[in-house]
Amino acid sequence: MPFLPYGLIRSALFCMDAEAAHEKTLAALERTQNTFWQLLWRQPRVQDPVTLAGLTLPNRVGLAAGLDKNARCIDALAAMGFGFVEAGTVTPLAQPGNPRPRLFRLPAAQALINRMGFNNEGVAAFVTHVCTSRFAEQRQSAAKGAPRMALGLNIGKNAATPMERAQDDYLMCLAAVYPHADYVAVNISSPNTRNLRDLQADEALAALLAALKARQRELADAHGRHVPLFLKIAPDLDEAQVQSIAAALLEHGMDGVIATNTTLSREAVQSLPHAQEAGGLSGAPVREASCRVIRQLRAALGAGFPIIGAGGILSGEDAVAKIEAGADAVQLYTGLIYKGPALVAEAAQAIKAHLASQGQVPPAGDASAGPPAAGAQ
Repeated sequence: MPFLPYGLIRSALFCMDAEAAHEKTLAALERTQNTFWQLLWRQPRVQDPVTLAGLTLPNRVGLAAGLDKNARCIDALAAMGFGFVEAGTVTPLAQPGNPRPRLFRLPAAQALINRMGFNNEGVAAFVTHVCTSRFAEQRQSAAKGAPRMALGLNIGKNAATPMERAQDDYLMCLAAVYPHADYVAVNISSPNTRNLRDLQADEALAALLAALKARQRELADAHGRHVPLFLKIAPDLDEAQVQSIAAALLEHGMDGVIATNTTLSREAVQSLPHAQEAGGLSGAPVREASCRVIRQLRAALGAGFPIIGAGGILSGEDAVAKIEAGADAVQLYTGLIYKGPALVAEAAQAIKAHLASQGQVPPAGDASAGPPAAGAQ
């Protein structure tokens, strides 16, 4: 268990500008990961193994992309008990993102609005950070036994790249991150890069997926292993659009889908301060839209196609709702900001107990593995 209650930390952080608090938190995690101070946030990792797209995850709760855009805090995040962590979104070249302010809290709705715009240090620096993490060292010498945390790397396009050349950015990033990833997530659903969501349309999506799958086959041959490709989609899709995306996923042999990114809708927060700020809304208000898309995807994709559910998970009950909607695993982000690292184990244990009650897994023995030593993954 952590030494310091998260409620005290959150009170201090919420007195600060949202992005300043985010940056200070990441800087502190980077500076103290793999040290004694990691005890401040370390959590036991719930053991609830699941195989997804050929990957065996220690549990079904992951971190969504966007928190650790530059892959500087992989070891710190691994100590929080996640079954998988997704770093990024990364672009070929470094870019500053959109002008500040660009991150806003809506505490009354347990929500955030961001218009960050894929601010990151570029794929070369990103890969360097991945390779120099202790996680990478342990991955190379991993012994057989309990499944280790998986690492997803999330890729996007530079804002300055014309949409007709977007494919080039994705292919460049895929080649760069492929050797270092357990899976690669393709982000075409951020609302904060101009026209990016146009890539979800039929012809554009088909062309992008065909190119990505062709490059994936080349890279698998070159590196001697298949790294799954997941597509991350938006919640602001009608049923016909979801059906079309599902058909494209099956046609092009994608390995999985992440549903969903942030929403442009303000229906649930329109009376709150900052509600009309431009950007993507995350947290509790996107919960049901995400579940709706997951249900539609599961109906269209059938049993067995990997779906990761994200959006509005602030409790174990919320995590279970994603599984009931049809997700195989879930991701947190905004919930982690509001609830702290304890939410990881809460969500993982709730899913494990739910599946056991449904007879889908053996009844639990010990709820979790003991806390790892500082720096252990």
